[in-house]
Amino acid sequence: MANITTPSFHAMHNPVYLDHNATTPVAPEVFAAMAPWLQQHFGNPSSHHVYGQRAAQAVDEARAQVAALIGARPEEVVFTGCATEANNLALLGTALAAPANRRHLVISSIEHPAVAAPAAALREQGWEVTTVDVDGHGRVSAEAIGQALRDDTALVSVMHANNEVGTLQPIAEIAALTRSRGIRLHTDAAQSVGKLPVDVQALGVDLLTIAGHKFGAPKGIGALYVRTGIPVRPILHGASQEHGLRPGTENVPLIVALGAAAALASLELPGFADRLRALRDRLHERLAAGVPGLQLNGHPEQRLPNTLHVSFPGITGRTLLADAADAVAASLGSACHSAHDQVSGVLAAMGIEPSRASSAVRLSVGRTTRADEVDRAADALVSAWAELAQRQPTQSGE
Repeated sequence: MANITTPSFHAMHNPVYLDHNATTPVAPEVFAAMAPWLQQHFGNPSSHHVYGQRAAQAVDEARAQVAALIGARPEEVVFTGCATEANNLALLGTALAAPANRRHLVISSIEHPAVAAPAAALREQGWEVTTVDVDGHGRVSAEAIGQALRDDTALVSVMHANNEVGTLQPIAEIAALTRSRGIRLHTDAAQSVGKLPVDVQALGVDLLTIAGHKFGAPKGIGALYVRTGIPVRPILHGASQEHGLRPGTENVPLIVALGAAAALASLELPGFADRLRALRDRLHERLAAGVPGLQLNGHPEQRLPNTLHVSFPGITGRTLLADAADAVAASLGSACHSAHDQVSGVLAAMGIEPSRASSAVRLSVGRTTRADEVDRAADALVSAWAELAQRQPTQSGE
């Protein structure tokens, strides 16, 4: 038998994990549901024998579980490899199905690259794309979206909750405008599903994106809700799996995992959101008490219950997280793609000045976060900030 080894990290210290918006640990219940489908049940769902039938039934059950979480019908759920693929299918698939006289797309200025990039691809194909600005809290107004709509608008795509600052968007208000004009509405709900009650009927959307690894499922599985009757064409070509919209043999273990995560979320909500909010606010209070001048970025009320995006005065977020790395694992508030601190596109769209943007960090709690961890992380960040702020004048004078 081949000797297969895996990297060992046992000697590494585990800091408090406050990066649940990036990814979440796989929930034990989800792993237990998925595990048999990795070995014991290996059939192809398209096979007609008993092994395939078992796999097909598991996929059907997971589809029903995901649908129940978002208030949809099972046949309206299309499994994808990730949220990025779901977003691409929503935009590009809708564009392929759109009438020739409707080649206009509307998005917000804070969309994730998984929406902004396919929008840019459509622009290269001759589509007109209108980008609507957000306010200082990172929130787009339904009125501004309404003003951007035209007779040739085919689709509007506005995220449900921002991945950086957590601000929630007025999707139901936007839906009232788009539906009255026969315009499709897509929302990227990767960050909100599993953290907040999300109902496609209440939101009024035609398409909605889900990311499994944001709420307890493994990476590599997502889904797209497609309202019955909404024309979407596949962007991949092959066989007829997933209602003909996503060809390829279904990843049964991960689909089962997404279904289990959805079922778990259905049981936990809305109490789960309240618990996250309490942890987030506890963290904010301890940081504000220890860091004079701490600034909150994003909407103070209309935001994800688990997300705290704050700027620490006088230092950069990169320096703070590096100094506190042994105690806290979190993300920069600015999307730095080089060795230099650059202003996040989201924060720039909000009109936040560069110095405040470069000093921002995103702290996001989750299912596994405990109150004592929040306290420990807050103390570590306050201590790191105080030490760095004290050294800052010396550094600037060198």
